[in-house]
Amino acid sequence: MADSDLMYLPIRELGARVKSRQVSPVKLAEVCLDRLEKLGPQLNAVVTVMRDFALREAHAAESEIAKGHHRGPLHGIPFGVKDLLATKGVPTTWGAEPYRKQVFDHDATVVTKLREAGAVLCAKLAMVELAGGMGYNHPDASFTGPGLTPWNTKFWSGGSSSGPGAAVSAGLVPFAIGSETSGSILTPSAYSGVTGLRPTYGLVSRHGAMALSWTLDKLGPMGRSADDCALVLAAIAGPDSADETSSGRLFPWSQVQKPARKLRVAVPKGCVEKVQPAVRENFEAALKQLADSITVTRDVEWPDLPWGPAVGAIVTAEGASAFLDLLDSGDVTQLKCPADKTGGYSGLLLSAVDYLHAMRVRKPMRAAMKKLFQSYDIIATPTRGTVAYAADKEFAGNYPGISSGPPVIAAGNLTGLPALAMPSGYGENGLPTSIAFMGAPFSEATLCSLGAVYQSRTDWHTKRPPAFA
Repeated sequence: MADSDLMYLPIRELGARVKSRQVSPVKLAEVCLDRLEKLGPQLNAVVTVMRDFALREAHAAESEIAKGHHRGPLHGIPFGVKDLLATKGVPTTWGAEPYRKQVFDHDATVVTKLREAGAVLCAKLAMVELAGGMGYNHPDASFTGPGLTPWNTKFWSGGSSSGPGAAVSAGLVPFAIGSETSGSILTPSAYSGVTGLRPTYGLVSRHGAMALSWTLDKLGPMGRSADDCALVLAAIAGPDSADETSSGRLFPWSQVQKPARKLRVAVPKGCVEKVQPAVRENFEAALKQLADSITVTRDVEWPDLPWGPAVGAIVTAEGASAFLDLLDSGDVTQLKCPADKTGGYSGLLLSAVDYLHAMRVRKPMRAAMKKLFQSYDIIATPTRGTVAYAADKEFAGNYPGISSGPPVIAAGNLTGLPALAMPSGYGENGLPTSIAFMGAPFSEATLCSLGAVYQSRTDWHTKRPPAFA
Protein backbone atom coordinates (compact mmCIF):
# COMPACT_ATOMS: atom_id res chain seq x y z
CA MET A 1 0.00 0.00 0.00
CA ALA A 2 1.32 3.42 -0.98
CA ASP A 3 1.78 5.95 1.80
CA SER A 4 -0.90 8.20 0.33
CA ASP A 5 -3.42 5.34 0.49
CA LEU A 6 -3.28 5.43 4.28
CA MET A 7 -4.77 8.93 4.39
CA TYR A 8 -7.80 7.79 2.40
CA LEU A 9 -8.67 4.74 4.48
CA PRO A 10 -11.84 4.87 6.59
CA ILE A 11 -11.08 5.66 10.21
CA ARG A 12 -12.50 2.34 11.39
CA GLU A 13 -10.18 0.36 9.08
CA LEU A 14 -7.19 2.59 9.77
CA GLY A 15 -7.78 2.29 13.50
CA ALA A 16 -7.99 -1.52 13.27
CA ARG A 17 -4.64 -1.63 11.47
CA VAL A 18 -3.11 0.58 14.15
CA LYS A 19 -4.54 -1.59 16.93
CA SER A 20 -3.19 -4.78 15.32
CA ARG A 21 0.17 -3.03 14.81
CA GLN A 22 0.03 -3.44 11.04
CA VAL A 23 0.38 0.33 10.77
CA SER A 24 2.55 2.46 13.02
CA PRO A 25 1.12 5.69 14.49
CA VAL A 26 4.55 7.25 13.90
CA LYS A 27 4.45 6.23 10.24
CA LEU A 28 0.93 7.64 9.93
CA ALA A 29 1.96 10.93 11.49
CA GLU A 30 4.98 11.23 9.22
CA VAL A 31 2.88 10.63 6.10
CA CYS A 32 0.29 13.12 7.28
CA LEU A 33 2.87 15.79 8.17
CA ASP A 34 4.70 15.39 4.87
CA ARG A 35 1.46 15.79 2.90
CA LEU A 36 0.41 18.78 4.96
CA GLU A 37 3.76 20.49 4.30
CA LYS A 38 3.99 19.57 0.62
CA LEU A 39 0.38 19.78 -0.56
CA GLY A 40 -1.29 22.05 1.98
CA PRO A 41 0.13 25.28 0.48
CA GLN A 42 -1.28 24.31 -2.95
CA LEU A 43 -4.74 24.56 -1.43
CA ASN A 44 -4.15 27.41 1.04
CA ALA A 45 -5.40 24.87 3.57
CA VAL A 46 -2.83 24.95 6.36
CA VAL A 47 -1.79 27.60 8.87
CA THR A 48 0.54 25.67 11.19
CA VAL A 49 2.03 22.19 10.83
CA MET A 50 2.70 20.82 14.32
CA ARG A 51 5.47 18.37 13.41
CA ASP A 52 7.38 18.11 16.69
CA PHE A 53 4.21 17.95 18.77
CA ALA A 54 2.57 15.38 16.50
CA LEU A 55 5.59 13.08 16.45
CA ARG A 56 5.78 13.12 20.26
CA GLU A 57 2.09 12.22 20.45
CA ALA A 58 2.50 9.51 17.81
CA HIS A 59 5.44 7.92 19.62
CA ALA A 60 3.42 7.95 22.85
CA ALA A 61 0.48 6.28 21.07
CA GLU A 62 2.74 3.64 19.57
CA SER A 63 4.26 2.87 22.96
CA GLU A 64 0.84 2.58 24.62
CA ILE A 65 -0.51 0.25 21.95
CA ALA A 66 2.61 -1.93 22.11
CA LYS A 67 1.95 -2.35 25.84
CA GLY A 68 -1.64 -3.41 25.19
CA HIS A 69 -3.27 -0.13 26.16
CA HIS A 70 -5.57 0.75 23.25
CA ARG A 71 -7.83 3.73 23.79
CA GLY A 72 -10.27 3.14 20.95
CA PRO A 73 -10.75 3.63 17.20
CA LEU A 74 -9.07 7.05 17.12
CA HIS A 75 -5.91 5.98 18.90
CA GLY A 76 -2.93 6.94 16.76
CA ILE A 77 -5.07 8.57 14.03
CA PRO A 78 -3.82 11.99 12.79
CA PHE A 79 -6.22 14.93 12.56
CA GLY A 80 -6.36 18.68 12.04
CA VAL A 81 -8.50 21.44 13.53
CA LYS A 82 -9.87 24.68 12.20
CA ASP A 83 -7.67 27.47 13.48
CA LEU A 84 -10.30 28.95 15.78
CA LEU A 85 -9.70 26.20 18.35
CA ALA A 86 -7.24 26.99 21.11
CA THR A 87 -4.12 24.80 21.20
CA LYS A 88 -1.75 25.34 24.10
CA GLY A 89 1.46 27.07 23.07
CA VAL A 90 0.62 27.08 19.34
CA PRO A 91 -0.72 30.17 17.51
CA THR A 92 -4.49 30.27 17.09
CA THR A 93 -4.97 32.90 14.42
CA TRP A 94 -8.73 32.88 13.75
CA GLY A 95 -7.67 33.25 10.09
CA ALA A 96 -7.13 36.97 10.61
CA GLU A 97 -4.05 39.18 10.47
CA PRO A 98 -4.68 40.97 13.80
CA TYR A 99 -4.52 37.60 15.58
CA ARG A 100 -1.67 36.00 13.64
CA LYS A 101 0.53 35.74 16.77
CA GLN A 102 -2.24 34.94 19.28
CA VAL A 103 -1.29 32.07 21.63
CA PHE A 104 -3.41 30.49 24.37
CA ASP A 105 -2.25 28.63 27.48
CA HIS A 106 -4.88 25.90 27.17
CA ASP A 107 -6.47 23.50 24.72
CA ALA A 108 -10.05 23.72 23.56
CA THR A 109 -12.22 21.01 25.08
CA VAL A 110 -12.63 19.17 21.74
CA VAL A 111 -8.84 19.08 21.35
CA THR A 112 -8.49 17.70 24.87
CA LYS A 113 -11.13 15.05 24.23
CA LEU A 114 -9.53 13.93 20.99
CA ARG A 115 -6.10 13.74 22.58
CA GLU A 116 -7.62 11.69 25.42
CA ALA A 117 -9.00 9.35 22.73
CA GLY A 118 -5.43 8.96 21.47
CA ALA A 119 -5.82 10.96 18.25
CA VAL A 120 -2.71 12.83 17.06
CA LEU A 121 -3.08 16.54 16.32
CA CYS A 122 -0.97 17.42 13.30
CA ALA A 123 -2.09 20.83 12.07
CA LYS A 124 -4.08 24.02 12.53
CA LEU A 125 -6.11 24.40 9.36
CA ALA A 126 -7.04 27.54 7.46
CA MET A 127 -10.33 29.38 7.75
CA VAL A 128 -12.09 32.47 6.52
CA GLU A 129 -11.03 35.36 8.73
CA LEU A 130 -13.08 35.49 11.93
CA ALA A 131 -15.26 32.70 10.48
CA GLY A 132 -16.96 35.26 8.26
CA GLY A 133 -18.05 37.40 11.18
CA MET A 134 -17.42 40.66 9.36
CA GLY A 135 -19.63 39.71 6.41
CA TYR A 136 -17.14 38.60 3.75
CA ASN A 137 -18.19 38.54 0.09
CA HIS A 138 -15.16 36.92 -1.56
CA PRO A 139 -13.26 33.61 -1.17
CA ASP A 140 -9.99 35.50 -0.62
CA ALA A 141 -10.86 36.45 2.96
CA SER A 142 -7.96 35.01 4.93
CA PHE A 143 -4.29 35.83 5.26
CA THR A 144 -3.60 32.31 3.96
CA GLY A 145 -5.41 33.07 0.69
CA PRO A 146 -8.64 31.58 -0.68
CA GLY A 147 -9.20 27.96 0.26
CA LEU A 148 -9.17 25.82 -2.90
CA THR A 149 -11.06 22.63 -3.55
CA PRO A 150 -8.76 19.75 -4.53
CA TRP A 151 -11.19 18.78 -7.31
CA ASN A 152 -10.36 21.92 -9.30
CA THR A 153 -8.08 24.49 -7.76
CA LYS A 154 -9.65 27.33 -9.71
CA PHE A 155 -12.59 26.98 -7.34
CA TRP A 156 -13.25 27.64 -3.66
CA SER A 157 -13.23 24.92 -1.02
CA GLY A 158 -16.06 26.67 0.84
CA GLY A 159 -16.14 28.61 4.06
CA SER A 160 -15.60 29.28 6.69
CA SER A 161 -14.05 25.83 7.39
CA SER A 162 -12.10 26.05 4.13
CA GLY A 163 -8.96 24.33 5.39
CA PRO A 164 -10.67 21.32 7.03
CA GLY A 165 -12.74 20.67 3.89
CA ALA A 166 -9.76 20.84 1.53
CA ALA A 167 -7.42 18.94 3.84
CA VAL A 168 -9.73 15.97 4.29
CA SER A 169 -10.60 15.92 0.59
CA ALA A 170 -6.93 15.91 -0.48
CA GLY A 171 -5.95 13.20 1.97
CA LEU A 172 -3.82 15.49 4.11
CA VAL A 173 -5.61 14.29 7.27
CA PRO A 174 -8.10 11.47 7.84
CA PHE A 175 -10.47 13.84 9.62
CA ALA A 176 -10.73 17.40 10.87
CA ILE A 177 -12.83 19.54 13.18
CA GLY A 178 -14.75 22.44 11.66
CA SER A 179 -17.27 24.89 13.01
CA GLU A 180 -20.66 26.08 11.80
CA THR A 181 -22.61 29.21 12.51
CA SER A 182 -24.53 29.38 9.25
CA GLY A 183 -23.26 26.73 6.85
CA SER A 184 -19.55 26.53 7.63
CA ILE A 185 -19.40 22.73 7.99
CA LEU A 186 -21.99 21.82 5.37
CA THR A 187 -20.74 24.18 2.64
CA PRO A 188 -17.04 23.18 2.62
CA SER A 189 -18.09 19.54 2.89
CA ALA A 190 -20.19 20.00 -0.25
CA TYR A 191 -17.63 22.00 -2.23
CA SER A 192 -14.72 19.76 -1.25
CA GLY A 193 -16.53 16.44 -1.67
CA VAL A 194 -16.31 15.17 1.90
CA THR A 195 -18.76 14.12 4.59
CA GLY A 196 -19.53 16.66 7.29
CA LEU A 197 -21.67 16.44 10.42
CA ARG A 198 -23.18 19.51 12.07
CA PRO A 199 -24.20 18.36 15.55
CA THR A 200 -27.17 19.50 17.59
CA TYR A 201 -26.48 22.81 19.34
CA GLY A 202 -24.94 22.06 22.73
CA LEU A 203 -23.90 18.46 22.02
CA VAL A 204 -20.22 19.42 21.59
CA SER A 205 -18.50 21.83 23.94
CA ARG A 206 -17.33 25.11 22.44
CA HIS A 207 -14.95 25.94 25.27
CA GLY A 208 -11.72 27.23 23.76
CA ALA A 209 -13.31 28.02 20.40
CA MET A 210 -13.48 31.52 18.97
CA ALA A 211 -16.97 32.90 19.57
CA LEU A 212 -18.70 34.41 16.57
CA SER A 213 -22.34 33.89 17.50
CA TRP A 214 -22.75 32.26 20.90
CA THR A 215 -26.35 31.27 20.23
CA LEU A 216 -25.56 29.65 16.86
CA ASP A 217 -21.95 28.34 16.90
CA LYS A 218 -21.38 24.57 16.74
CA LEU A 219 -18.30 22.35 16.35
CA GLY A 220 -18.36 19.14 14.36
CA PRO A 221 -16.36 16.54 12.43
CA MET A 222 -15.49 16.44 8.74
CA GLY A 223 -14.31 13.10 7.37
CA ARG A 224 -14.58 10.71 4.47
CA SER A 225 -17.77 8.94 5.57
CA ALA A 226 -20.77 9.06 7.86
CA ASP A 227 -19.14 6.39 10.03
CA ASP A 228 -15.95 8.47 10.25
CA CYS A 229 -17.95 11.46 11.46
CA ALA A 230 -19.90 9.35 13.95
CA LEU A 231 -16.73 7.87 15.45
CA VAL A 232 -15.26 11.34 15.93
CA LEU A 233 -18.51 12.74 17.34
CA ALA A 234 -18.59 9.92 19.89
CA ALA A 235 -15.21 11.16 21.15
CA ILE A 236 -16.00 14.89 21.32
CA ALA A 237 -19.62 14.91 22.48
CA GLY A 238 -20.49 15.11 26.15
CA PRO A 239 -20.82 17.40 29.13
CA ASP A 240 -18.42 20.23 29.87
CA SER A 241 -18.79 22.49 32.90
CA ALA A 242 -16.71 25.12 31.09
CA ASP A 243 -19.48 25.56 28.49
CA GLU A 244 -22.76 26.71 30.02
CA THR A 245 -24.64 25.76 26.84
CA SER A 246 -23.50 22.13 27.00
CA SER A 247 -26.43 19.72 26.82
CA GLY A 248 -24.57 17.18 28.94
CA ARG A 249 -25.49 14.41 26.49
CA LEU A 250 -23.17 11.76 25.11
CA PHE A 251 -23.18 10.21 21.64
CA PRO A 252 -22.52 6.48 21.87
CA TRP A 253 -21.52 4.93 18.53
CA SER A 254 -19.87 1.55 18.16
CA GLN A 255 -20.80 0.32 14.70
CA VAL A 256 -22.92 1.12 11.68
CA GLN A 257 -26.50 -0.08 12.07
CA LYS A 258 -29.14 -0.09 9.37
CA PRO A 259 -32.25 1.83 10.48
CA ALA A 260 -34.75 -0.54 12.10
CA ARG A 261 -37.62 0.71 9.93
CA LYS A 262 -38.27 2.77 6.84
CA LEU A 263 -37.55 6.40 7.60
CA ARG A 264 -40.02 9.10 6.65
CA VAL A 265 -38.20 11.64 4.50
CA ALA A 266 -39.54 15.09 3.61
CA VAL A 267 -38.34 16.98 0.54
CA PRO A 268 -39.32 20.65 1.02
CA LYS A 269 -41.33 22.33 -1.70
CA GLY A 270 -39.14 24.19 -4.17
CA CYS A 271 -35.80 22.97 -2.80
CA VAL A 272 -34.74 21.41 -6.12
CA GLU A 273 -36.29 23.94 -8.48
CA LYS A 274 -33.62 26.66 -8.61
CA VAL A 275 -30.52 24.46 -8.46
CA GLN A 276 -28.04 23.36 -11.08
CA PRO A 277 -29.24 20.41 -13.21
CA ALA A 278 -26.47 18.10 -11.98
CA VAL A 279 -27.27 18.97 -8.37
CA ARG A 280 -30.92 18.02 -8.96
CA GLU A 281 -30.10 14.83 -10.90
CA ASN A 282 -27.62 13.62 -8.29
CA PHE A 283 -30.03 14.40 -5.46
CA GLU A 284 -32.76 12.34 -7.10
CA ALA A 285 -30.35 9.49 -7.79
CA ALA A 286 -29.35 9.48 -4.11
CA LEU A 287 -32.95 9.13 -2.98
CA LYS A 288 -33.42 6.23 -5.41
CA GLN A 289 -30.43 4.45 -3.85
CA LEU A 290 -32.33 4.52 -0.55
CA ALA A 291 -35.72 3.47 -1.88
CA ASP A 292 -35.91 0.40 0.38
CA SER A 293 -34.92 2.39 3.46
CA ILE A 294 -37.01 5.56 3.15
CA THR A 295 -40.51 6.73 2.30
CA VAL A 296 -40.27 10.06 0.49
CA THR A 297 -42.89 12.81 0.62
CA ARG A 298 -42.24 15.60 -1.87
CA ASP A 299 -43.30 19.24 -1.97
CA VAL A 300 -43.63 19.45 1.80
CA GLU A 301 -44.69 22.96 2.78
CA TRP A 302 -41.89 24.84 4.50
CA PRO A 303 -42.80 27.07 7.47
CA ASP A 304 -43.19 30.66 6.23
CA LEU A 305 -40.89 32.37 8.69
CA PRO A 306 -38.04 34.91 8.25
CA TRP A 307 -35.22 32.38 8.34
CA GLY A 308 -32.66 34.34 6.36
CA PRO A 309 -33.23 37.78 7.93
CA ALA A 310 -33.22 36.30 11.42
CA VAL A 311 -29.91 34.48 11.07
CA GLY A 312 -28.42 37.55 9.42
CA ALA A 313 -29.46 39.87 12.25
CA ILE A 314 -28.24 37.50 14.97
CA VAL A 315 -24.83 36.88 13.40
CA THR A 316 -24.40 40.59 12.70
CA ALA A 317 -25.23 41.66 16.25
CA GLU A 318 -23.45 38.88 18.14
CA GLY A 319 -20.42 39.09 15.85
CA ALA A 320 -20.08 42.83 16.45
CA SER A 321 -20.25 42.21 20.18
CA ALA A 322 -17.68 39.40 20.02
CA PHE A 323 -15.22 41.56 18.09
CA LEU A 324 -15.99 44.92 19.69
CA ASP A 325 -12.36 45.48 20.71
CA LEU A 326 -11.26 44.89 17.12
CA LEU A 327 -13.79 47.43 15.85
CA ASP A 328 -13.05 50.01 18.56
CA SER A 329 -9.29 49.79 18.05
CA GLY A 330 -9.49 50.16 14.29
CA ASP A 331 -7.44 46.99 13.84
CA VAL A 332 -10.31 45.68 11.74
CA THR A 333 -8.64 47.51 8.84
CA GLN A 334 -5.92 44.81 8.92
CA LEU A 335 -8.40 42.24 7.64
CA LYS A 336 -7.85 41.07 4.09
CA CYS A 337 -11.28 41.17 2.48
CA PRO A 338 -12.32 44.79 1.74
CA ALA A 339 -15.88 44.04 2.82
CA ASP A 340 -14.61 42.83 6.20
CA LYS A 341 -12.87 46.11 6.95
CA THR A 342 -16.24 47.86 7.26
CA GLY A 343 -18.84 45.10 7.51
CA GLY A 344 -18.51 44.66 11.25
CA TYR A 345 -19.64 48.20 11.92
CA SER A 346 -23.12 47.35 10.67
CA GLY A 347 -23.57 45.31 13.81
CA LEU A 348 -23.01 48.39 15.93
CA LEU A 349 -25.86 50.10 14.07
CA LEU A 350 -28.33 47.22 14.48
CA SER A 351 -30.97 48.20 17.02
CA ALA A 352 -31.62 46.18 20.15
CA VAL A 353 -35.24 45.87 19.01
CA ASP A 354 -34.18 44.24 15.73
CA TYR A 355 -31.88 41.80 17.52
CA LEU A 356 -34.48 40.89 20.12
CA HIS A 357 -37.11 40.43 17.44
CA ALA A 358 -34.79 38.01 15.62
CA MET A 359 -34.19 36.13 18.86
CA ARG A 360 -37.88 36.08 19.76
CA VAL A 361 -38.92 34.60 16.41
CA ARG A 362 -36.72 31.56 17.10
CA LYS A 363 -39.41 30.23 19.49
CA PRO A 364 -42.07 29.82 16.78
CA MET A 365 -39.31 28.55 14.47
CA ARG A 366 -38.46 25.77 16.91
CA ALA A 367 -42.14 24.98 17.35
CA ALA A 368 -42.62 24.78 13.57
CA MET A 369 -39.68 22.40 13.16
CA LYS A 370 -40.87 20.28 16.08
CA LYS A 371 -44.24 19.93 14.39
CA LEU A 372 -42.59 19.00 11.10
CA PHE A 373 -40.57 16.26 12.78
CA GLN A 374 -43.73 14.77 14.24
CA SER A 375 -44.58 13.67 10.68
CA TYR A 376 -41.09 13.08 9.29
CA ASP A 377 -37.80 11.63 10.51
CA ILE A 378 -35.48 13.41 8.10
CA ILE A 379 -35.54 16.43 5.82
CA ALA A 380 -33.53 15.82 2.65
CA THR A 381 -32.23 18.57 0.35
CA PRO A 382 -29.21 19.30 -1.81
CA THR A 383 -26.55 20.61 0.58
CA ARG A 384 -25.92 23.52 -1.79
CA GLY A 385 -27.76 24.45 -4.96
CA THR A 386 -24.52 24.81 -6.91
CA VAL A 387 -21.06 23.36 -7.11
CA ALA A 388 -18.14 25.37 -5.72
CA TYR A 389 -17.77 29.07 -6.46
CA ALA A 390 -14.87 30.44 -8.47
CA ALA A 391 -11.94 31.36 -6.25
CA ASP A 392 -11.30 34.69 -8.00
CA LYS A 393 -14.80 36.21 -7.99
CA GLU A 394 -17.09 37.79 -5.49
CA PHE A 395 -19.87 35.42 -4.51
CA ALA A 396 -22.48 37.48 -6.34
CA GLY A 397 -20.68 36.86 -9.64
CA ASN A 398 -21.29 33.09 -9.53
CA TYR A 399 -24.23 31.18 -11.00
CA PRO A 400 -26.88 33.93 -11.33
CA GLY A 401 -30.46 32.80 -10.87
CA ILE A 402 -29.49 29.72 -8.89
CA SER A 403 -30.56 29.23 -5.29
CA SER A 404 -27.59 28.15 -3.23
CA GLY A 405 -28.95 28.26 0.31
CA PRO A 406 -31.38 25.41 1.13
CA PRO A 407 -33.33 25.22 4.42
CA VAL A 408 -30.77 22.98 6.09
CA ILE A 409 -28.55 26.04 6.45
CA ALA A 410 -30.54 28.95 7.94
CA ALA A 411 -33.42 26.99 9.48
CA GLY A 412 -31.20 24.25 10.82
CA ASN A 413 -28.81 26.65 12.51
CA LEU A 414 -31.51 28.90 13.98
CA THR A 415 -33.21 25.90 15.58
CA GLY A 416 -30.02 24.04 16.52
CA LEU A 417 -30.73 20.93 14.43
CA PRO A 418 -28.15 18.35 13.32
CA ALA A 419 -27.39 17.74 9.65
CA LEU A 420 -25.18 15.40 7.63
CA ALA A 421 -23.72 16.37 4.23
CA MET A 422 -22.39 13.69 1.86
CA PRO A 423 -20.97 13.66 -1.67
CA SER A 424 -23.56 12.67 -4.28
CA GLY A 425 -21.68 12.90 -7.60
CA TYR A 426 -20.20 15.60 -9.82
CA GLY A 427 -21.41 18.64 -11.70
CA GLU A 428 -19.90 21.53 -13.64
CA ASN A 429 -16.11 21.61 -14.03
CA GLY A 430 -15.77 18.20 -12.39
CA LEU A 431 -16.81 19.64 -9.03
CA PRO A 432 -18.62 17.61 -6.34
CA THR A 433 -22.31 17.85 -5.54
CA SER A 434 -23.75 16.94 -2.15
CA ILE A 435 -26.91 15.73 -0.42
CA ALA A 436 -27.89 16.74 3.12
CA PHE A 437 -30.05 15.01 5.73
CA MET A 438 -31.37 17.09 8.63
CA GLY A 439 -33.03 15.60 11.70
CA ALA A 440 -34.67 16.45 14.98
CA PRO A 441 -32.49 17.44 17.97
CA PHE A 442 -30.02 14.70 18.97
CA SER A 443 -30.92 12.47 16.02
CA GLU A 444 -27.30 12.14 14.88
CA ALA A 445 -27.42 8.34 15.13
CA THR A 446 -30.35 8.20 12.70
CA LEU A 447 -28.63 10.57 10.27
CA CYS A 448 -25.36 8.67 10.37
CA SER A 449 -27.07 5.28 10.07
CA LEU A 450 -28.96 6.34 6.95
CA GLY A 451 -25.83 8.03 5.64
CA ALA A 452 -23.89 4.82 6.13
CA VAL A 453 -26.54 2.87 4.20
CA TYR A 454 -26.27 5.36 1.32
CA GLN A 455 -22.49 5.20 1.32
CA SER A 456 -22.52 1.39 1.38
CA ARG A 457 -24.33 1.54 -1.98
CA THR A 458 -22.33 4.32 -3.61
CA ASP A 459 -18.67 5.16 -3.89
CA TRP A 460 -18.69 8.95 -4.17
CA HIS A 461 -17.17 9.30 -0.70
CA THR A 462 -14.24 7.05 -1.68
CA LYS A 463 -13.20 9.08 -4.72
CA ARG A 464 -9.88 10.92 -4.65
CA PRO A 465 -9.08 14.22 -6.35
CA PRO A 466 -6.73 13.06 -9.13
CA ALA A 467 -4.10 15.73 -8.50
CA PHE A 468 -3.79 14.70 -4.83
CA ALA A 469 -4.38 10.94 -5.01
